[in-house]
Amino acid sequence: MLIRVSGAAVQGIDAYIVTIEVSTSRGIRFFLVGLPDNAVKESHERIFSALHVNGFKFPSCQLIINMAPADIRKEGSAYDLPLAVGIMASSDEISTDHLGEYVIMGEMGLDGTLQPVKGALSMAIKARAEGFKGIILPIQNAPEAAVIDDLKVYGANHLRDVVDILNDEPGHVEPLKRDTLFQYAGDSAYHADFADVKGQIAVKRALEVAASGGHNLIMIGPPGSGKSMMARALPSILPPLTEDESIETTRIHSVAGFTSNGAALITTRPFRHPHHTISNVALTGGGANAQPGEISLAHNGVLYLDELPEFSRSALEVLRQPLEDRTIVISRAKYRVEYPASFMLVASMNPCPCGYYNHPTKECHCTPTTIERYLGRVSGPLMDRFDIQCEIQPVGFDDMSSEVKGERSSCIRERVIEARRIQADRFSGEKGIYCNAQMDSRLLGMYAAAEPAAISMLGAAMNRLNLSARAYDRILKVSRTIADMDRSETIQPHHIAEAIGYRSLDRSSWGK
Repeated sequence: MLIRVSGAAVQGIDAYIVTIEVSTSRGIRFFLVGLPDNAVKESHERIFSALHVNGFKFPSCQLIINMAPADIRKEGSAYDLPLAVGIMASSDEISTDHLGEYVIMGEMGLDGTLQPVKGALSMAIKARAEGFKGIILPIQNAPEAAVIDDLKVYGANHLRDVVDILNDEPGHVEPLKRDTLFQYAGDSAYHADFADVKGQIAVKRALEVAASGGHNLIMIGPPGSGKSMMARALPSILPPLTEDESIETTRIHSVAGFTSNGAALITTRPFRHPHHTISNVALTGGGANAQPGEISLAHNGVLYLDELPEFSRSALEVLRQPLEDRTIVISRAKYRVEYPASFMLVASMNPCPCGYYNHPTKECHCTPTTIERYLGRVSGPLMDRFDIQCEIQPVGFDDMSSEVKGERSSCIRERVIEARRIQADRFSGEKGIYCNAQMDSRLLGMYAAAEPAAISMLGAAMNRLNLSARAYDRILKVSRTIADMDRSETIQPHHIAEAIGYRSLDRSSWGK
């Protein structure tokens, strides 16, 4: 007798179908083939215990189980449930009438209790694409998968629930409904608010521009000037994720195992802030078993690097290609995966090792060579990828002691959302483009039309500051965002002037 059960595996953030074939014949041996790893091989003991505890019979015959495609390694404990279902179906414990209609995945305890798996959303997307009627998952993963249309999603707590579903028993588990699960959060609560930031009006404006267009930003200034505080307040003014962005983001976090049990989708933009001791693999992704790195977990959100020069040079340099391509390709001897990596890079740093270069009241004790060496830890090509560069001065006593509150994040966020709405309308026909920072050269030529006086001003700045072609494009992108904030159809000279003002570190006099 030959039984087929469909499961799924995830490579990168995409899933593929794994067919589990169970063949029974005379004998007493058990064979599991198809490149299973140790976790898959150990499923035999978990399945045997779960069937025994729940009164089901483990077949007393020879079992040959093949996991196809047989040339791709199968990893993890998530195959427990489909393997158990195949074994039970081979001994007529489960009806095979509807077995081919479902993708089945789940880790199983010794008593048959189901545990959550990684990548449920990607599995559900693949199941729908392959024409399956539904998918059966642990209850913790079901809300995440249920956001996919035209697919019945069953959430099971126990092996017995799966048996009832496949046997079509009266009163069995009902499929989850999408319309009761797909709900976006409103204004999320953040501990940091721009109302608590004293002074720094110009930097707050720069952060608002960055949030409105999704631009990369770096802040450089002495210790205690508020760089980290303002960076951590940035999520409070970011717009909510669109439905497509939310699905993209959730798929990545689901594959990494970072989604909350029982949650449907991630609805707030990620804010990742790794320590400067992070390894290259943890930052970009990969490893023995490929996993997304911090740059992919920050997809559609913010990657914040505090004390930028303290990161290893090699870790910083691997950011250059993802910042341009908005994807990261991990190639190793045994696999090649591609992860999305469209994120805002926000960084902060001191101007010198002691931190007080250009300070208005404190003396810097660093030599010019020491300052140059310190700044040289961040390469010119990486620095060129920051659209907005802000030099920050410490807050004066009058601002610090003032009891007048600044503008609340909720008010700034409303303006950011309006600017993003304009961009969403503009790029509605462009797949994967949601904000001005994501424009390529073609879109820049279509949508970044500037008045002749603005172009002349930009040309003069290019010559005076000796800017690169990349800086030219990024100034135009920032100008387009500032124009959107002014609700202007064209880029005007004062938009260009403000964008040029955000290229502080390109000035030849800086750091000398």
